[in-house]
Amino acid sequence: MALEVISSIKHPTKTKESMKQLLVILFTTLASATFGQDKNNYVLFNKLKEIKGTDYVIASIENWGKMYDTQSKHLLFINTSTGQSKRIDFPRGGYIEEIEQVKIDSFGINLMIVGAHTVDLDGKKGVDWNDPKQIIIISTDGTETTQLTDSSFFTKRWTVNSSTATLVVTGYFDSNGNFKYDRTDKSEIHIYDLRSLKLIKKL
Repeated sequence: MALEVISSIKHPTKTKESMKQLLVILFTTLASATFGQDKNNYVLFNKLKEIKGTDYVIASIENWGKMYDTQSKHLLFINTSTGQSKRIDFPRGGYIEEIEQVKIDSFGINLMIVGAHTVDLDGKKGVDWNDPKQIIIISTDGTETTQLTDSSFFTKRWTVNSSTATLVVTGYFDSNGNFKYDRTDKSEIHIYDLRSLKLIKKL
């Protein structure tokens, strides 16, 4: 620090030039930041997936507003033959974690399974990672949507058994209402029929 002061005393011209350069950089940065905030929302395409056996492709889309704040998230089912699309919106702060197609020809099943955080369980901060993940079933054209798991059930893992056309889900209920996983919470295994989209067994 002392060397910098001595240098400033000996070279006042250089100091003024340095200050001018610093001010130019500072004002340029501020102008850029202001310009960026005034621009339209950014649109991010996170995932793009073919829906096999159909004319559809599914896109996962995020809209970002000022200061990189997520404004909305949605899925877009695009008919690649007609160009028409069906949009499914998720709540602000919601997070789409997994998208998987399940196609079991022997049972006439072709659907999308989406794992997403969509419920603000404590009703305070909006949807975030501490909120439960739900399993949502969507038809391949996006016209039919069914939330399979309970809003207060924290889904951890899930898998499909193609021989029985069932979905097996593991997770837990927040038994003591503290909005986090601990020893007092009740872990369960749920089995769903993918034809009726009904819960058929709890373990």
